Amino acid sequence: MMGYYLIAGIMFLVGMYVSNRLKSKFKEYGEEPLRSGMTGKDIAEKMLRDNGIMDVSVISTPGMLTDHYNPSNKTVNLSEDVYGSNSIAAAAVAAHECGHAVQHATGYSMLQFRSKMVPVVNISSRLSQWVILAGLGFMFGRSNPIILLVGIALFAFSTIFSLVTLPVEYDASNRALKWLEQTGITAGAEHDKAQDALKWAARTYVVAAISSVATLLYYILLFTNSRSRD
Repeated sequence: MMGYYLIAGIMFLVGMYVSNRLKSKFKEYGEEPLRSGMTGKDIAEKMLRDNGIMDVSVISTPGMLTDHYNPSNKTVNLSEDVYGSNSIAAAAVAAHECGHAVQHATGYSMLQFRSKMVPVVNISSRLSQWVILAGLGFMFGRSNPIILLVGIALFAFSTIFSLVTLPVEYDASNRALKWLEQTGITAGAEHDKAQDALKWAARTYVVAAISSVATLLYYILLFTNSRSRD
């Protein structure tokens, strides 16, 4: 398992770096007010209206960087720092989450695919590590390639989910930035900073996807080695 711990350690350090950069960027841009003075709530509601979406509510949710779009109840959930803030960071985040609402309203295929995967991934993510450990012999004292293969298959669902998430997140950011520029809400240096904030947010998903792929490949290597010993 040393290979696994090495991969996990490297990706942990990379993830920490990206996370810290993201937080520092949002702190920096969160202190720079928009010239328009619009809050995250204002921007979200305007973007929804401009896209003809009238059945989605914009609400405040506790926490930091807890912003998300919930397709089940059609709500754009903005963290408290975004909902009432008129900063560049708030504008970027609010528009990004509305980008997901636009995806939902227009039937964006990758979002639909990801949504269909959620129930399966919820189950597989809880079971995969335990099944893999059992297959490696850590639970019952004897390895079993078949059980290991089942665990790898379960883990693969999470990996696919993380890969599907990438185009969904990048597309939402692209929609957000295009709308912010077209409406003139962000322009010049403001727009560059909004783009920079969303770039670092997207990189957190990239790190997660790379980590998941690397771990999956490592598990496949373990399975191949176990079969060669038989």
